[in-house]
Amino acid sequence: MATLEECQQAIDGLAQKIQESGDKSGLGERTLSCHVSDLDVTFHGTLRRGELVDVTTQPQPKAQIRFTATSDDLVAMVDGSLDMAKAWLTKRVKVEASMMDILKLKAML
Repeated sequence: MATLEECQQAIDGLAQKIQESGDKSGLGERTLSCHVSDLDVTFHGTLRRGELVDVTTQPQPKAQIRFTATSDDLVAMVDGSLDMAKAWLTKRVKVEASMMDILKLKAML
């Protein structure tokens, strides 16, 4: 099981990947959350102009794009050893968002 610090680093890595992809996805501004089920912590942030900003673990309103994953799966997805689409299709990761947002997010990652 990954630690809270490793998950924070993974979220930072995710933010970096999103920033590197730029605003080409057309997602616009969306709220995003990632619940780490085995640590019972949720990271919240806002996708804005191709960046993930204002990341916090403080309670926030329901996000427009919501992920649920174990700590190990979160770390593996961000480091590239677990494909996000495969993890979603095999139900290792739960994604709640509009289909259009899912497709645009997949293009970013």
